[in-house]
Amino acid sequence: MHTKSNPDAYGTNLQPALEAVNTHVDGEPEMALILGSGLGALAEAASDTTVVEGREIPGYPASTVEGHEGRLIFGTLEGRRVVFVQGRVHLYEGYAVQKLTMPVRLVHALGAERMVVTNSAGGINRTFQPGTLMFITGHLNVAFASPGVGAGVAPWHRANAEAPEQDGDYYDAGWTDRAEQAALDLGVDVRRGVYAWMLGPNYETPAEVRALERMGADAVGMSTVPEVLQARMLGMQVVGLSTITNPAAGLASGELDHDDVLDVGQRVRGDLMDLVRRIVRVAEG
Repeated sequence: MHTKSNPDAYGTNLQPALEAVNTHVDGEPEMALILGSGLGALAEAASDTTVVEGREIPGYPASTVEGHEGRLIFGTLEGRRVVFVQGRVHLYEGYAVQKLTMPVRLVHALGAERMVVTNSAGGINRTFQPGTLMFITGHLNVAFASPGVGAGVAPWHRANAEAPEQDGDYYDAGWTDRAEQAALDLGVDVRRGVYAWMLGPNYETPAEVRALERMGADAVGMSTVPEVLQARMLGMQVVGLSTITNPAAGLASGELDHDDVLDVGQRVRGDLMDLVRRIVRVAEG
């Protein structure tokens, strides 16, 4: 395997991490998958898998949530060599944004040029019912954080052909089009929309949700955007997919029932797993 990026660009030497992974894995992954809750079984569907525990990788961020220890799972899915990033960490856990995006830099250095990222989110678009699957076509960084801060990354502008020129460029349009067609072929109803990233760990207030709605957000959550920012800084192609598990605060009568959220995730799990597999399959046009 080889290193594409400066291992010291973010104040973290990736070389020990690369060496640790290389003792377990031969060959380079071409795609990374950062999967939200309920999709762990997809890694089990891959063949020829090798698990590398996060505790064995120097500098790898450990989740502070019990039972969510991080790991990388290498294997083959839909004929492609992939790496699953399991046990994502969040900014609200107290990590610097550069630390929590270290796994993205690592999988890119290992060879991954594409990334699929999924999450569970609260629905702001009033036409989105619980269970809606939404392709992310743009985002609002309402946490106001970026892995580029302090890393010597120049501001992006149109003169820089290697950087995104507009919001939509964060999420690969061609790949998303093919993925949407794959969903239609599967008979899975999907939408498109804008995802808002909030810091957390508290859920949004009704006032914040009203503000996000006016700003054009269709869904809101506490992950994904820092990983996407990091991936695009490295030139990776990205597809994002949200599962709308509940209406955001203030948009439904009564209090949010966590069991209801889990039931929604379980209900759409099969369609979501099938769709992610198709997204991997149609990565190239």
